[in-house]
Amino acid sequence: MNARTLLIATALACTAFAGLAQATDTSATQAVPYQYGMPIHVGKVIALNEPSTPDCKVVTADMKYIDSVSGQPAQISYRKLSDACSYQN
Repeated sequence: MNARTLLIATALACTAFAGLAQATDTSATQAVPYQYGMPIHVGKVIALNEPSTPDCKVVTADMKYIDSVSGQPAQISYRKLSDACSYQN
């Protein structure tokens, strides 16, 4: 009976720690859509992501960066021509 109680307590503790880790994950933040004239204080770019497409078209890209004022990670989305436009005439 003690082994069973210990096993259940361990499983519950692991579940609690996994939930805590997901709650503090900063990658789950939503990107703020860029608007013309919006002040952006980029201290360091962490990642630039855009969907890959074989066609030259406008896509929504994301930039993750460290805000130079607050020092906190931030994310912004913006519209741009896809990388495929560089290779097509």
